[in-house]
Amino acid sequence: MTPNVERLRISAIAIVQIVVAATVAWSFARYVLGHPIPTLAASVTVTSLGLVRDARPKRVLITVIGMLVGVLIADGFSMVAGTGWWQMALVLGSTLLVARFLSSYPPFAIMAAVQAIVVMSSPSISPFARLIDGVVGGIAALLATALIPRNPRREEVRDGRALFNAYANAGGTIVQALRRGDRHRATRALEKARGLGPLVDNWKDALDSALGVAGFSPWLRRQRPELQRHEQVRQAMDYVVRSTRMVARNVVYVTEDGVPRPVSAAIVRDIMRGADLLAHSLEDITFLPAAREALLGVASRLDPAILMPDASLGDHQVIAGMRPIVVDLLTATGMPAAEARAALPHI
Repeated sequence: MTPNVERLRISAIAIVQIVVAATVAWSFARYVLGHPIPTLAASVTVTSLGLVRDARPKRVLITVIGMLVGVLIADGFSMVAGTGWWQMALVLGSTLLVARFLSSYPPFAIMAAVQAIVVMSSPSISPFARLIDGVVGGIAALLATALIPRNPRREEVRDGRALFNAYANAGGTIVQALRRGDRHRATRALEKARGLGPLVDNWKDALDSALGVAGFSPWLRRQRPELQRHEQVRQAMDYVVRSTRMVARNVVYVTEDGVPRPVSAAIVRDIMRGADLLAHSLEDITFLPAAREALLGVASRLDPAILMPDASLGDHQVIAGMRPIVVDLLTATGMPAAEARAALPHI
């Protein structure tokens, strides 16, 4: 599937939502309220919903308020002073000042200004008719968010899998570096580990949006418990990624001597297997017990003095650095943190 087709597939539900909501808003303003040119009813709906990743009702509401601020200022000003170049300048300046005062979110002021331009450029049939159209559009957008919701889980699961896939890639490179005593691969692994941060952020944004939509839409509230479980996994993976960077950095140091370290490589490999099972649990919760068992098996072996009694301090630090990774992965399976820590041998 080409990127263009994939992008279209991902946006299909959002497009249907926008088309239905905008058509309903325009039709209501045109045929029920009798407004002959209800442009704002449709434009406010389309702009409020948008094709952005963040479909939270809060984001939609903020967008609606921003646009209505611009409509209100422009509508009121045009009724008093009429329209013209200097009126346009005053309305734009006033709208930007007021919107910027009301919100620190930069797009808020821009959305208000754009709607003010639309109002100043279109005829008014009756006082505040365009404001009413804007309100209709805003209500339609919020109703569409609740009644025709976008799939909140599909995007967040995709982002979660993207993080786990990249994490597996970084972990696999660490395994190769340790197995071969290859400092170049270790450096590459560190670079990959450092690149995981944006993927964690993407997943967080997608989950925030999914939880917001699931809490607002009556059709999707049953998905909240599963989304909350995914949020627990995401929080744990945030810590895992940070700890993995530290391990990768230590691996860079210890591989300077070019000596293979098969024991450390085997431990990282087993951790990656547990993480892979955890990744599968995002779509199939029955993988959780297997992930927990795999990780408990690794946890019980994480004593540097027993694993490598004659190894250097740097090698012991590599093993010790894996302990918090395993603990956080265990908490991602739903195990209490105290119980996960207790699974580690005392050192």
